[in-house]
Amino acid sequence: MEDVYKNCPIYENESFVLRMVRKADALDLLKVYSDKMAVPFFNSDNCGGDDFYYTTENKMEPVIDYWFFEYNRAGFVRWTVVSKAVDKAIGTIELFHRDADDYFTNCGLLRLDIRSDYEFSNEIIKILDLIIEPAYTLFNCDIIATKANSNATERIKALKQLGFEHADEILIGHDGTRYDSYYVLPQKQEIFLRS
Repeated sequence: MEDVYKNCPIYENESFVLRMVRKADALDLLKVYSDKMAVPFFNSDNCGGDDFYYTTENKMEPVIDYWFFEYNRAGFVRWTVVSKAVDKAIGTIELFHRDADDYFTNCGLLRLDIRSDYEFSNEIIKILDLIIEPAYTLFNCDIIATKANSNATERIKALKQLGFEHADEILIGHDGTRYDSYYVLPQKQEIFLRS
């Protein structure tokens, strides 16, 4: 498997394309990050107080530059979620490998930011279904974890349908802050039967 930080793969199905974020996505993504109904579902844990609510191009463009900076230093990958129906960016997915002194170690931490008009279980399933299986190999992890607060009912419904389970464990931030409301999906182990 190629290094995801040298060659970012593209995934697609009949509804969505996941590809590396581009500067040209700024206007479409501004509609995501200025969507007041979407922002409460974004995971800003461990992000230095940023709430990911951006209302101008002048705010959005440096954020995309920062995502490139993190990609180039192998910090995380930020994919743009493109809806084939409208040929527009309707969100992003961030993924990275997390090693820590808590339960969420050797973990692929996934953040999904999408417009509120896509915050429905059937849409979330179509999006996440593209990235879940390859994520274990791309990020060399045993589990995938993603946050869903109790008010994220459609997201929780989607996660459960995909096999995620609520983790009672707390994620400890780099400054010691405790974060909850995570759902996890362990990698399925292949079982080989001897004949």
